[in-house]
Amino acid sequence: MSEFTVVGLRVVREAATCGSFSTAAENLGYTQSAVSRQIALMEQAAGCALFERHPRGVQLTDAGRIVVRHAEMVLGELENARHNIRNLEARPSGRLRVGAFSTAMAALVPQAIAAVAGDQRARISLREGLSPRLLTAVARERLDVAVVTAPDAPPPGVEIEPLLDDPLLVALAPTHPLAGATSATPAMLREERWIAGSEESGSTLLGAWRDPGWEPDIAFVARDWFAKLGLVAAGLGVTVVPGIAVPVLPSTIALLRIDHPSAVRRTVIAHRRDRDTLELRQVFAEALRDHAAVLSARVRQRLR
Repeated sequence: MSEFTVVGLRVVREAATCGSFSTAAENLGYTQSAVSRQIALMEQAAGCALFERHPRGVQLTDAGRIVVRHAEMVLGELENARHNIRNLEARPSGRLRVGAFSTAMAALVPQAIAAVAGDQRARISLREGLSPRLLTAVARERLDVAVVTAPDAPPPGVEIEPLLDDPLLVALAPTHPLAGATSATPAMLREERWIAGSEESGSTLLGAWRDPGWEPDIAFVARDWFAKLGLVAAGLGVTVVPGIAVPVLPSTIALLRIDHPSAVRRTVIAHRRDRDTLELRQVFAEALRDHAAVLSARVRQRLR
């Protein structure tokens, strides 16, 4: 008994699309007899007729429609396989050591890693930390690339590429009086109780908004993001969150923008001038920029 073949499925699909064996032969570059032979073999494999023959063309039978439907799936998967194989050859391979601050780990960095390492040719290791420590790790060649907040001056040997200007937002309970607003000035936030990552004013951990001339009222200190958001949702205080964390914030958290020029965290890509990782690093940086654009659009949509 004949078996379904890729060539036969392609011929059946083309004949069904054209409604004609002769037109299908012309489109595929076959002779009409070759097309008729393939159709016959496919009908033999199916055990029934796939086409009704008419003087002015052909029409699918019910069995033919089933075969064409499956042919579309099979041929589509084969085309995907060819595409993936071409990408496999085009994608760089190698090892890349990536660092990022915690909120960049929430959505931005994982999406970029998935885009680069999906074919498993790239071996990527990940390290979370505060930006100053990550910059030091890049300088000491312990990391190849890091997503960090922009430093005043990078360490010697470290190069900086801009990634995005990330807006700082205030997360608050949905019952909070400001929950319906899209933005608030610092003056409107002075009486709030804050949930911070640290009580030290020089800490790089987000949590409390500080302005010259006044210190925030720190109600709770919690380094863990889930703990912060749990306290916010319970109405026990408010906290500062970066825009890139918006995709992973629960819908039970209300957000508003801080209406102040400095309420933006400039996020950059830090790396060394290293030829060994150049190609893979460039692909990863491009993936970061793509997903940063997507996240920025989602922030704007959430704050409407």
